[in-house]
Amino acid sequence: MEKINALSIDLEEWYHSELVEGRRSRISQVAEATKPILDLLDQYQTKASFFVVGELAEQNPDLIQSIFRKGHEIGCHTFSHKLVWNLDESLFRGELERFHSVLERILGKVKIKGFRAPCFSIDNRNKWALRVLVDYGYQYDTSIFPLKINPLYGISGAPTQPYRISLEDVRKEDSQSPLMEFPLCPLKIGGLKIPISGGFYLRALPRLFLHWGLRRINRSQPFLVYFHPWEGYKNTPRFKLPLFNRVISYYGITSALGKFEFLLKRFRFDRLDQVLGLR
Repeated sequence: MEKINALSIDLEEWYHSELVEGRRSRISQVAEATKPILDLLDQYQTKASFFVVGELAEQNPDLIQSIFRKGHEIGCHTFSHKLVWNLDESLFRGELERFHSVLERILGKVKIKGFRAPCFSIDNRNKWALRVLVDYGYQYDTSIFPLKINPLYGISGAPTQPYRISLEDVRKEDSQSPLMEFPLCPLKIGGLKIPISGGFYLRALPRLFLHWGLRRINRSQPFLVYFHPWEGYKNTPRFKLPLFNRVISYYGITSALGKFEFLLKRFRFDRLDQVLGLR
């Protein structure tokens, strides 16, 4: 039977990326950058999970209502896109409080099941964040990047398929844990693990390799794709950044939306809560 994979959109502005070095703008592009994504999801009759930055929702309530009415899942991407590494427990709770307050004003009492930390910023240094998520009624997290290849994030030794995450060690499974984890699934070739299913990796890799690699993952498990609206938007501002930041931020933007559609044509996708069987 064909696997049903998880599709997620990190709903944030271009300036929420840590790599653009704090440049911000009062001009919001997220609605126009998200419209082509929503149109493609409608065209291919596909639902996705949108992990929303709360301050963006506050500024764009009509966009959030439109996404929700179309049947997509709304998840939390913190209120202000601060890395969880840079927060203590009190500040993290404050981020969640503000997020939930804004979303309740926009959508009413909607159950928020899923959380994704900006820049996958949860590991064993701040595992306390998982207990906070449980306190707020979250049913799953999707913040674990189970290999260390990027200087910004990643944790070696974590499971590479959905599991009940231990609140004591994010690299371990605990059948009694109240929290599911859907990690980013790398492609395994021999002893290598290759990130493949989102962000820069999706933009950089050729379509045929993406297709082959994701099919290979699907032999044994579902995979998770993540995408940012600014990654597929031609008017995303470009800045003179250090070479690493510039490549990671801008490489492949002109072809990213086409790759997104390429995947929609060739794989089955659904919201994360549905793929995980959560109600």
